[in-house]
Amino acid sequence: MSKTVLPTGYTPCLGLYDTQKAIGLIKQIFEIKLCSALHLKRVTAPLFVDPATGLNDDLSGVERPVSFDVPAIGTTAQVVHSLAKWKRLALHQYGFHVGNGLVTDMNAIRRDEETDNLHSIYVDQWDWEKVISEQQRNMDFLKVTVQNIVYAISSTLDELRWQFPNLTTQLCREVCFVTSQELEDLYPNLTSKERENAFVKEHPTTFILQIGGALKSGQPHDGRAPDYDDWTLNGDLLFWHEPLQQAIEISSMGIRVDPQALDRQLTIAGCDDRRALPFHRMLLEGKLPLTIGGGIGQSRLCMLLLDKVHVGEVQVSLWDNATRTACKQAGIPLL
Repeated sequence: MSKTVLPTGYTPCLGLYDTQKAIGLIKQIFEIKLCSALHLKRVTAPLFVDPATGLNDDLSGVERPVSFDVPAIGTTAQVVHSLAKWKRLALHQYGFHVGNGLVTDMNAIRRDEETDNLHSIYVDQWDWEKVISEQQRNMDFLKVTVQNIVYAISSTLDELRWQFPNLTTQLCREVCFVTSQELEDLYPNLTSKERENAFVKEHPTTFILQIGGALKSGQPHDGRAPDYDDWTLNGDLLFWHEPLQQAIEISSMGIRVDPQALDRQLTIAGCDDRRALPFHRMLLEGKLPLTIGGGIGQSRLCMLLLDKVHVGEVQVSLWDNATRTACKQAGIPLL
């Protein structure tokens, strides 16, 4: 409860029924716009994977996956943290060509998440991945892709406000790009999250580039697994959220590692043991397509577009009694 912010005088723009209706509309409209903007096709995805394949996302390397035994096939399964690796293998297996990609619903349990206004142990996002050429593995292509996603988000808001004219959400359509090192140089005495809030308040739609590698201070801006994003060609998309007076990360994405980048990052991260896993072997041998991809938080996007102040207003999860009581007293209706 200690990390939950309770804005004074908060009144939801939409009641319970309209909120549920709006959530459904967002998920329908945005997926259509995202598929159109990035040339994606919807596919079915797993809720759990075999850990021996190396397909689960290790996030920052400390989160414990939810595991369970499967007596019928004599193995153990892990609930996915994300589908970052699975998507790339699926593009290979399904025979996708350059310029086309896939999108799917990803649902996960992150048992070690510290819950607050933006974080829940339940995660839902659109996971997408697209095949690219060697010539597209550059910063300009990444930036164009980010801008197209922002246009899809902004046009979803336009349609939503036509249905619910009392919504007051405002978004900036133009993205400001900044590297994580530039942020550290601008705000050397602030933490990473404090830097994000300071910068995004002045630049309401921001993409922070190059996350994962060590900065001049010796610390990374944020943790990234070494085996999906290329740390020199990735980043986070953030929007300024007026009701909470802070930046909200909507998407983490990037151009994925090629064999050279994977080789380099596994060594830097001290994860050379992963080289023996099936997924990593295929990647190091150049058997998987070059891709760009990411995850876009469904509940986070609903929070942003509907001016909600707690993720529990747009998804059903578990919260401690102190949080539920405090939110009720503050007029924040948790589902």
